[in-house]
Amino acid sequence: MGKPIAVNQYSSPKEESLGSPYLVARREWDERYGGLIKRAQQWRGTAGLALLVALAEAIVIIGVATCPRNAPYVVAVDSLGRVAAAGTINRTSPIDERMKQAAITQWVQDMRSVTSDGLAERAAIDHVYAMVGGQSAAQTIVTDYFRANQPFERGSRETVQVEVNAILPNSPHSYEVDWTETQRTLDGKPISSDKWKGIFTLAINPSTDEAVLRVNPFGIYVMDISWSKVL
Repeated sequence: MGKPIAVNQYSSPKEESLGSPYLVARREWDERYGGLIKRAQQWRGTAGLALLVALAEAIVIIGVATCPRNAPYVVAVDSLGRVAAAGTINRTSPIDERMKQAAITQWVQDMRSVTSDGLAERAAIDHVYAMVGGQSAAQTIVTDYFRANQPFERGSRETVQVEVNAILPNSPHSYEVDWTETQRTLDGKPISSDKWKGIFTLAINPSTDEAVLRVNPFGIYVMDISWSKVL
């Protein structure tokens, strides 16, 4: 006869635990609600982060809204009137005397110089008109001067170099300027050299338009001109 097979009548502790009603219920609870709780915690974290981002954006928007949108540009110049540094200034800051003198020096050079480079000549003329007061006597004088002298036509046969020798205040709103004009052929040979003197009446009117600030950062405008050759 075969040997009888022994049957274990007792279950292991592990098997008993798997059949425990308490643990079975706990597993069902974890499976049903554990994922929901975890996702809820993730959503709370995400919502908190979104709130912080929104708060930061609000602070930035308020800061931008309270800042001035346009500010005049400052151009610091050296003793020769050359630009040494640039930046923005407080609107209430007065225009420095050196800035006025540098601006009128550059304006006279752009107004009276002639170059064979058409693009450079156009830029000079644009700068001249950017500093001329609208509907002013200077506007008429400048237009008549360019019409009579035709800088582009002159630039095809000669050049004119302008060197400002002196600039002095003539009144609180006008300056007396002395300069020398040297005419040369296109190959650089001198034709003539003449001394000129002029009185330029100015007005200060800083703009809030960014496009105007780029071409006339000081808000200095030439309102009237009187010039003549020194004999």
